[in-house]
Amino acid sequence: MTDNQTPSPVAVTLESGPTGGSIDDFELFYARRALDRFRSRLGRQGLLDLLAEDIEQGNAFLRESARTSDGNFKAGTTVLNTQGLTSGVFLDWMEKAFAGDEGPLLAAHPEHYAMGTDSIGARVVENIGPHVADFYMGGWGTEALAWAKDAAELLPESEFPRKMSSNLFLADGTVVGRALIQFGDTTDGFTANLTVYFPVTCPDEVLEHHLRHYAVEFRNWIVAAAAARA
Repeated sequence: MTDNQTPSPVAVTLESGPTGGSIDDFELFYARRALDRFRSRLGRQGLLDLLAEDIEQGNAFLRESARTSDGNFKAGTTVLNTQGLTSGVFLDWMEKAFAGDEGPLLAAHPEHYAMGTDSIGARVVENIGPHVADFYMGGWGTEALAWAKDAAELLPESEFPRKMSSNLFLADGTVVGRALIQFGDTTDGFTANLTVYFPVTCPDEVLEHHLRHYAVEFRNWIVAAAAARA
């Protein structure tokens, strides 16, 4: 091989031995088990204490992005199709999950650190792109969500009758994002249209990573809702 040649990628395949999945499946199982152990050992407050510096930096990034964007946002949408479960069943499960133990909510994504409700509202501590952020969701039925009525991403009521919109805001009230999620039943399941908005000065990678975040967490929540129904 000459110096300017790119080496061929290495491929490893499992020929025999363990059963029940691929090497990637095994790695995912062990990664989830290890993560659950650390979450359990540290506990909610332990995790928040461990991430305090990261959260301070992440919230500062979002606050500055909101300031320099002057109320302007950019949007991205993840679309998921589900078979074998209706949107009504899924949303009922979600409502109960947010009202109860945060365990099933945290389990849906490796970068979920806290989810629950306090005196301010529905609190979420998770990654926004590479940044760990501590923010709230809310504003349903208020003038703060007037933007949702005119959003370019709004889908027809006849096809997507179940809609939820929210502002994402810091404890000091700074709005650092928005969310618009819409669900429509199909002949064998439902479609979830998941839109997130971030300040326009946020790097594009922040938006792209949250679209991936949506795909992971909602897929896992839907699977959990189906398992709870069985």
